[in-house]
Amino acid sequence: MNQLSLLQEVVADQLKSFKLKNIGVIRNISFKKYTKTKQIVVISGIRRSGKSTLLAQFSKKYKNFYYINFDDERLIDFSVDDFKDLMLVFQKLYSSKIILLDEIQNIDKWERFVRRIHEEGYKIFITGSNAKLLSTELTTHLTGRYVKIELFPFSFKEFLNYSNINYQKKDSPTKVKIIKKFDYYLKNGGFPDFIKYKDKEFLQRLYEDILYKDLLIRFKIKETKLFKQLASFLFTNFTKEISYNSLKNSLGFKSVTSVKNYVEFMSESFLIFELYKYDYSLKKQFVSDKKIYTIDNGLRNIIAFSISKDQGRMLENLVFLELKRRNKEIYYYKGKKECDFLIKQGTRIVDTIQVSKNINVDDKNNREIEGLLEAMKMFNLKQGKIITYFQEDTIKINKYKISLIPIWKWLLI
Repeated sequence: MNQLSLLQEVVADQLKSFKLKNIGVIRNISFKKYTKTKQIVVISGIRRSGKSTLLAQFSKKYKNFYYINFDDERLIDFSVDDFKDLMLVFQKLYSSKIILLDEIQNIDKWERFVRRIHEEGYKIFITGSNAKLLSTELTTHLTGRYVKIELFPFSFKEFLNYSNINYQKKDSPTKVKIIKKFDYYLKNGGFPDFIKYKDKEFLQRLYEDILYKDLLIRFKIKETKLFKQLASFLFTNFTKEISYNSLKNSLGFKSVTSVKNYVEFMSESFLIFELYKYDYSLKKQFVSDKKIYTIDNGLRNIIAFSISKDQGRMLENLVFLELKRRNKEIYYYKGKKECDFLIKQGTRIVDTIQVSKNINVDDKNNREIEGLLEAMKMFNLKQGKIITYFQEDTIKINKYKISLIPIWKWLLI
């Protein structure tokens, strides 16, 4: 690309639109933390989760800034050699030391440019929609120079903020509103554009864009039909344990390697997550069956074959996503019994969480209670919790205390 005038046109058009952008619901992050640091701020996450809007929110902290979005068909021929022209275009506008680079993963070798201008004293914010692409380049060229924000669709708190509900109020009418909103959120998820327009076709289009643009085309996948069947299978069977070998046999793949690679590709696009079984042996962790979670219940419910029993699994998926938002290191436990989530801090397991729609508190042989207790004993913890749909109670068994917490309350902690 050598048409400087075209680049000027793109930058001017994008900057005008960006400054007029509705900044929406302020995301639940520490803006002060990320504006004060001199490190590069990397915002990663699935398409349409609000990365550009978060950039716009950051831009309000500065008088002047430079901005460009590389997800623009006019920049299809932009290469690393064109960054020098981009800087000329920026500097002709006005003087600033703040640069916002949207969807940076579209440009090969972008990290070399970012490192150079960072060393020249620029404060840089970048966004990207591919986890591995970003992490590989950051680790290789920008180690120690960046901090990451992994952005998800709206949390329940953010959803309530959008709905103008003050969840800090304790009165009964507010509680009723919160519970009603939770039922909607549980089923429909938190993608900002879906919440705004309530267009289920948006979720369908989003899924297809990710499948085709971010996965099938980017990774040059030839087994299109099998790949789509695998994605649909994982969405339908979310929260369940899977093995690559069983997926190979069930869906008719020729090799386990293909299955493993395809699952990794979906993880890289933030479409799904793999949860490892906890084991003191790292090797056993890697070879054990994984549990699959999806980025959003609403997206999952548009794509997957659903049954009425899925509500419990939607609750579990929601808890997983919230733990990820809170930057927890998570595993699942499986011994004689099972526990949905173990929280690791440093070298220790510090919390155990079971998720169940309903619990019979008088049944001490309940499967969820037994699984939680086994995990608590294994890791020498006297307290554990079961996150429920609406129940709130305390179960005491010998020296062990189990707290039953309604999920809507837990999400607002």
